[in-house]
Amino acid sequence: MKPLFLNPPTFEDFDGGAGARYQASREVTSFWFPTWLTYPAGMIPGSRVVDAPVQRLDLAACLEIAKDYDLVVMYTSTPTLAIDVETARKIKAGKPSTVTVLTGPHVTILPEESLRFASGAVDIVCRGEFDYAVKELCEGKPWEEVEGISFLKDGQVTHTKDRAILTDLDSLPFSSQIYKRDLPIEEYIIPHIKHPYVSIYTSRGCPARCVFCLWPQTYSGHKMRTRSPENVYEEVRWIKENLPQVKDISFDDDTFSADKKHAIAVARLIKPLNVSWVINARANCDYETLKEMREAGLHHVIVGFESGNEQILKNIKKGVTKAQAIEFTKNCKKLGITIHGAFIMGLPGETKETIKETIDYAIKLDLDSIQVSLASPYPGTEFYAMAKKEGWIASDSFLDATGHQKCVINYPGLSNQEIFDAVEMFYKKFYFRPKYIARSIFKMIVDSETRKKLLKEGAQYFEYMKKRKELKM
Repeated sequence: MKPLFLNPPTFEDFDGGAGARYQASREVTSFWFPTWLTYPAGMIPGSRVVDAPVQRLDLAACLEIAKDYDLVVMYTSTPTLAIDVETARKIKAGKPSTVTVLTGPHVTILPEESLRFASGAVDIVCRGEFDYAVKELCEGKPWEEVEGISFLKDGQVTHTKDRAILTDLDSLPFSSQIYKRDLPIEEYIIPHIKHPYVSIYTSRGCPARCVFCLWPQTYSGHKMRTRSPENVYEEVRWIKENLPQVKDISFDDDTFSADKKHAIAVARLIKPLNVSWVINARANCDYETLKEMREAGLHHVIVGFESGNEQILKNIKKGVTKAQAIEFTKNCKKLGITIHGAFIMGLPGETKETIKETIDYAIKLDLDSIQVSLASPYPGTEFYAMAKKEGWIASDSFLDATGHQKCVINYPGLSNQEIFDAVEMFYKKFYFRPKYIARSIFKMIVDSETRKKLLKEGAQYFEYMKKRKELKM
């Protein structure tokens, strides 16, 4: 069968496809690459990857494209499941013989519920990593013999044997080659990363045990598996030679720095290539490792600080203390590495006082940019089980009608509306302080490109906040 790998249309500026870590419309336009979809696409002749939100394709355009394919694979999420099921339904209405497949954390955790909810619109769900499951389906292997899938047969759900996690990551194709073949690379934008950029993985899985983090608990697992440094080097070299417009490579691993030996080995190999790169890191990465990576071209890190309250950090099993995070931040500044800090409002133990403490903490760290999210207890996470048991979940809808995050958590003494309002307060207090404004003005004066970028992002931010104010819990 000839497959189409589709990141389907959802909401305007919705960044929730494979490879994304923030399933909602953003404050400022941001798009990660649909990396998960590219691996099986690179192994199957006649395949195509379509990323509808980035390519600005509406449903009608996607349905027309789908008619040329025998199997359509879509990466779905908890917030978009209903929309994606309807897309599958319309694909089958246009061409009933099309086999529709859903992948992603939600259907991995709730395969039977997802199939029954789809009521005939979805033929198969893939549980966990789907690279070789889809390949085998396209090769004509009987469904009952394909490991890691679930499907309905005579009204009953069949779950095949779980597929073992993939350990030979070097056997996979280079995602960057599929980006070049199928996707408009210049349309992918992350405000705090140089543009244009590409993102690739050098590993799968994360050993950290954060209770809220979706992917390790539902999809990629806690066992970290790495590509060989030589294999990573070959892809970076290919990017440099074949995508000369790319100014940044993002190693979008859950935590690139978790395996320090691997991180250093990769850094030493790619150093002669003289490329600029970015990683996701934990705030306990030591100075020497940061120094090795900096000398090899690392210039920016994305770090989940989450909270400025020690007890909340313990509640969520972060495994990083405030003291470690403060030291890490000092080390990055000493080395000239910029930091994009991620924070979450509404984690277990949150109060009005801890919200203020976290905002003060972020200001003290004086990071280069921040992202503030609402705590979202996705099915399959320890946070979800905790919230269900304690009765904290106030709604099953993670998004409003336009794709923006809603707060579904309600604590005794702290309402979901108060948590929701804390996000805007956080942004205002961090970005509208004199020190940050002065630094931004200086950047705009000395660099016209930076000036255009910041003015555009500022306009997007204010428009986002205007929409957000219209949302009622």
